[in-house]
Amino acid sequence: MRAHPVFGDSLIAGLLFVMDLGTMVASTQYVPLGAMLVVSVLMVVPVVFRRRHALWSSYIILFGGVVQLFTHGDAVGGVPVRASDFALAVALYTVVAYAGRRQGLLYALWLALGSLVWAFWRIGPGLDTVFVLFVIAVIFGFSWALGEFVGARRAYHWELEQRLRLLETERDQQARIAVGEERSRIARELHDVVAHAVSVMVVQADGAGYAIRSDPDLAEAAVRTIADTGRQALTELRRLLGVLRSEDRSTAQWVPQPGADDLRELAENCRAAGLPVRLETSGDLASLPAGLGLGVYRIVQEALTNTLKHAGSGASATVRVARTGEQVSVEVADDGFGTPHDLVAVSGGNGLIGMRERAGVLGGTLEAGPNPGGGWRVRAVLPLVPS
Repeated sequence: MRAHPVFGDSLIAGLLFVMDLGTMVASTQYVPLGAMLVVSVLMVVPVVFRRRHALWSSYIILFGGVVQLFTHGDAVGGVPVRASDFALAVALYTVVAYAGRRQGLLYALWLALGSLVWAFWRIGPGLDTVFVLFVIAVIFGFSWALGEFVGARRAYHWELEQRLRLLETERDQQARIAVGEERSRIARELHDVVAHAVSVMVVQADGAGYAIRSDPDLAEAAVRTIADTGRQALTELRRLLGVLRSEDRSTAQWVPQPGADDLRELAENCRAAGLPVRLETSGDLASLPAGLGLGVYRIVQEALTNTLKHAGSGASATVRVARTGEQVSVEVADDGFGTPHDLVAVSGGNGLIGMRERAGVLGGTLEAGPNPGGGWRVRAVLPLVPS
């Protein structure tokens, strides 16, 4: 019935009409059947459309009540109360819940005026009139209270849905901005690698051209250097093709970027900042490609920065970098107890987004999550030559 509100309202209208049908059959000797049928249609049919058109359906029901008042609302020769009259209470609830408190107050005033006119004109003054008005006031008061409650819930749910949509939009925008910024930063950082490779190739080519006749061995060594440098540059370019789509030269960095050899200096800087860091390295990290070494450095740097921000006082970190075969594994783990890292990631952790994007550019994978024994761990596996 929530998915199809018209179906539920049709059931209510059908129930009222069936109950009203008995009254019409029993009162045909006092009231013309046509008048009773018109009132029944005016008061029951709009109930079906009350959710989509709250105001005009409610006022049609009110008009049906006025027609009943002037045609067969007499307590002696007519039908003072019919089952369809309960549609007035349904209409009051609908106006309060769907049109607002102001419209509901106006509709309640019309109902009160009509009830007073009906009671004193058709029934007459007396204790019976007071009792009838009290019952009517209780019914309409219950309808008003129920409408206020349902209307408040609807307003709360609507506002909650709007906030959720806004949060989802902001989250998506922040993710896109973080990815774009990280791609631009990677492009700026690899600029030095590509520019250096091309410069070396040009210089070696000029040297080989001068020495090819006088010193063939020197020219052959220069050609080998050109080939090795070109292969390394092509490897770096392949990691970027299909990933980077934007170019930002406004704040281009022209200084050499750090690599895996600078991890010890990074660890010393973190120790000076108050975070005890233990660095463990294995394998030949000095001969890593410049882009891969830069990626290792940036992942470790971002992970240690998150530890400084969120691990709390007294925390320590361990950095393990190992080159085994054709891949490099990076692991940064801490024993902190500060702000939960998963909450930080959900609420806008651009650092994790950047690390995953960087690992994807290098053809590797990155995992981040809580340690089984407490703290937080970041682990990345980067291939020397991406597939």
